[in-house]
Amino acid sequence: MTIALVYPPTCDPTAPYLALPTLTGFLRSAGARVVPIDANVEAWDEILSPAGLTAVRDHIESRLVELEARPALAHEAQLELAALTFALADAHAAPRGIAEAKAILRDPVAFYDPDRYADAVTTVGASLRAVSAAYHPLTVDFTVYRTPFGLLTPEDAAKEAEAERNPFFDYVARSLIPRLRAEKPAVIGLSVCFPGQLQPAYAFAHQLRTALPGVHLTCGGPGITQMMIRLEGSALARALGPFDSAVLYEGEHTLLELVKAVESAGSLRKIPNVVLRDKLLGARVLAGHGMEDLKALPAPDFDGMPLDRYFSPEVVLPYDPTRGCYWGKCTFCHYGLAEVGTAKYRERPVAAITAHLRSLRDRFGTRRFYFSQDSVAPKTLVALSKAMLEAKLDIRWATDLKPEKYLTPERAKVLADAGAIACALGVESGDDRVLSLIDKGPPVAVVGEVIDNLAGAGVAAEAMCFTEFPTETRDEALATLEFLAAKRDKLGVFIVGEFGLTHGSLVAQDPAAFGLRETWQLEGDELGLGLFYEERAPSKTGEDRAVVDEALGELSSHWLLRTYPWAGAVSTAHTLLYYDRFGPSVFRDLAARRPGKVLGGKPIERTTRFDVLRAAAASERDGEVWSRLVHEERAVSRDLYAQCVEGMPALRARTRTYRLVPGRAPEERAAGRRPDARPNALRARRG
Repeated sequence: MTIALVYPPTCDPTAPYLALPTLTGFLRSAGARVVPIDANVEAWDEILSPAGLTAVRDHIESRLVELEARPALAHEAQLELAALTFALADAHAAPRGIAEAKAILRDPVAFYDPDRYADAVTTVGASLRAVSAAYHPLTVDFTVYRTPFGLLTPEDAAKEAEAERNPFFDYVARSLIPRLRAEKPAVIGLSVCFPGQLQPAYAFAHQLRTALPGVHLTCGGPGITQMMIRLEGSALARALGPFDSAVLYEGEHTLLELVKAVESAGSLRKIPNVVLRDKLLGARVLAGHGMEDLKALPAPDFDGMPLDRYFSPEVVLPYDPTRGCYWGKCTFCHYGLAEVGTAKYRERPVAAITAHLRSLRDRFGTRRFYFSQDSVAPKTLVALSKAMLEAKLDIRWATDLKPEKYLTPERAKVLADAGAIACALGVESGDDRVLSLIDKGPPVAVVGEVIDNLAGAGVAAEAMCFTEFPTETRDEALATLEFLAAKRDKLGVFIVGEFGLTHGSLVAQDPAAFGLRETWQLEGDELGLGLFYEERAPSKTGEDRAVVDEALGELSSHWLLRTYPWAGAVSTAHTLLYYDRFGPSVFRDLAARRPGKVLGGKPIERTTRFDVLRAAAASERDGEVWSRLVHEERAVSRDLYAQCVEGMPALRARTRTYRLVPGRAPEERAAGRRPDARPNALRARRG
């Protein structure tokens, strides 16, 4: 039996994710030959290279020439012109700086130089902006892959898979397909864990379907499961798109049975949790339990993973001591491989965990791990820590954790003695009324004590919070920020996101109980990936939200915070490495550090036939169009969008000269000024 497991973009390229190694370990233990391919890091490594980014730059330049040859620009062309011009300086700098940037991220000395690290991260950010612009209207980074219509229908997904719309097309054609041809798998499985992987996964599958017509293509993972469990019949069949099947819920035994059936030319119809096309129903799935006995599963197997290609100086391996969430009550949550809420909580035996960690440490030469699970019971984590101490395991680790009164100062010290570097806590809110609506359990006071106890033991406490939970007022949102401010000297880093309604959460199942008037999906969104809502009475005004945003900005200034997956973000490999080198206060200590610069970045003077800043104003009109589609029409399609923008004013040619700097908006300058003219002097002259 031969199966290739492919992990598509777009995700964190700094460390492996757990999906492929867990499936690989199980399938190999059952005698299968497994080819694990982390196409996420491989594809990004190819694109984020001098050659890859030179092609991106040249594409941007050629597209600008095409647009500027037109006598006038309609609405969508204005959006594209603005995106291309805003990213042009990034696109010119990126090929010059990307090799040094990646070298810094992989160098065990340069990585820990905060200024050089900042330059590397800033350069990668400039490269991602250039890639997004080159494939406009794409927005892509290491968490998001989004186009306006890419996942509305199977036809839209196929269109977005074409070479001119898909930055990963060349990687699949030149690297992935030849490798798969050589390996000759009977089954290729794409593992889709996050929403940002869905569109690339469909694009991969379209290319693989054409190049390898005789291979069985399947898909699975949380991203696929949470989408397909809401569909049935012809809608489910259409959602399969280029795939032959889909595996729902946890996939070890299901995938093994699927591979056996394909190899023997047997029927797949009796295998539970496999989505298949059906002549009568469109598509069908035989229901099964969907959860594995974690005690019976082997350790993850990273053999064959490209451990030398991750954007880090040393590998941080994920490991799953538990699965599911032991609490399982949070009303906002629909996470992982479950129909609603979270999966049932299960644990590996403590002795097996310590044996697995010792084997992984010795086999792959790393002492650093991230315990990757929904939420581990604090009692289990303390018991595991004692076992690791007794076994003299000598590893360093971090995990996500629900703050519980059980985590006393003495128990926090046990975690630290066993190698705990950081614990990311599900704080959610600093207001007890909101916490009760969320059904989080411990009140704010207990959460504060846990932060104090972890910090007192030398463990970096990270806070994960969000605002905009239904009925949350401005003062309640500010209470969350005030709580974080009061714990400023104890927190390693924090995040404050915004609530988003997800299928499968208790809020979505009973919206009226949470103050919502209604929820809806958009007509035309066949996959049902968007879910919208309206409160019975607005809990905040626009002014309220501006006050919260301003307070959040002031609070954030006391840390060096970065977006995922960089050092300064919650629960990342790089953050773990920085804690381990510099201590839990490192991101407070670096708060006043200079911002990074784009390596290879230089100002560019650009004369255009159109007013780029006026073209950029089209984005505000575009936002109004989408607001109308979502809230008034409650429908979306390419045709509807085209109707909405049809009468918008065209942009006529009017020559302008701009100074372009990486990461900044274009700055118009008077004719004859030198490119390095000071912006304030320029404004004074024109004023």
